[in-house]
Amino acid sequence: MDISALDNVVPSYLTDVANSARQVGGDDQEFSGILQSMMNVIGEANDAHNDAKSAQMQFELGYANNTHELNAAQEKADIALNYTIAVRDRMLEAYKEIMNMQV
Repeated sequence: MDISALDNVVPSYLTDVANSARQVGGDDQEFSGILQSMMNVIGEANDAHNDAKSAQMQFELGYANNTHELNAAQEKADIALNYTIAVRDRMLEAYKEIMNMQV
């Protein structure tokens, strides 16, 4: 089971995307870069969930008999989901903080 895709699910990935957006252009592109990276994280979490469901279906139908691979796929999906939830919570927290600022 290849879990190398989990290497991309770290906060430094988001920092790199934000920094590259900052170097490209102005404020609008910074936000769009961060938003695009969030959409990519959601897509990766969705793909991991679909892979876990597929592995579970293959195991239930008897096409696969390796419980280790099934468990690894389910753990990968769980980690991706937890990371996505943590990023969402941080984004909402930052949004609320910005909205409470007095100008």
